[in-house]
Amino acid sequence: MIHKKSLDRSLQDLRENVQPFGNALILPAGDFRQTLPVISRSTPADEINACLKYSTLWRHVHILQLTTNMPVQLRNDRSAEVFSGQLLDIGNGQLPIDETRQISLPDNFCNLVTSKEELISKVFPNIQINYRNHNWLSERAVLAAKNKDVYQLNHFIQSSIQSEEIIYKSIDTVVEADDVVNNPSEFLNSLDLPGMPPHILKLKVGVPVIMLRNVNHPKLCNGTRLAVKKFMNIVVEATI
Repeated sequence: MIHKKSLDRSLQDLRENVQPFGNALILPAGDFRQTLPVISRSTPADEINACLKYSTLWRHVHILQLTTNMPVQLRNDRSAEVFSGQLLDIGNGQLPIDETRQISLPDNFCNLVTSKEELISKVFPNIQINYRNHNWLSERAVLAAKNKDVYQLNHFIQSSIQSEEIIYKSIDTVVEADDVVNNPSEFLNSLDLPGMPPHILKLKVGVPVIMLRNVNHPKLCNGTRLAVKKFMNIVVEATI
């Protein structure tokens, strides 16, 4: 909630207007049914209270709703239409709830697997050959809630790809000599920060990567998926 209030106050100061957001038109986007605010060490109640709907600003919001699922309409994909309808039913709370306050997903909602190996083989069949096809890679991904699961999946997938591998390590020294005692290398190497790669980064030619931070704003943006093309000492060449 703090960032919304900060934006509200900042715009009021910049525009010299005491109206909400300085009487400027703000266009937020998103679906409250999909992702709640992420708050470190919070309870579900804290996340709900941080939503825009629980803010005093909500009464000033005019809701515009999308009515046409464009991917379904353009591709004429019946299965995608059924799946999107099921997601809406879940978000709208239309599925029955059992005595444990849990819902039962429809039988055709998804395919269940019993191991990470089976999951990878379903999502990335014949990855040893197909990883060279960028269009094929762009159509699939595995989502995970925690970085440790992402690292395990990436390691398993990369180990099955036969191509050149290189290992990059982050800088684990401090500028000021007096800070060495408080920030030893072992501590710096153990840090796993959001939006930052791990201390030891293993890459192979052809594997997909995500741009975490863009330094060429006119051409690229954060979150762009690329395929590794070539390794250099401090630079990785990749293809969009």
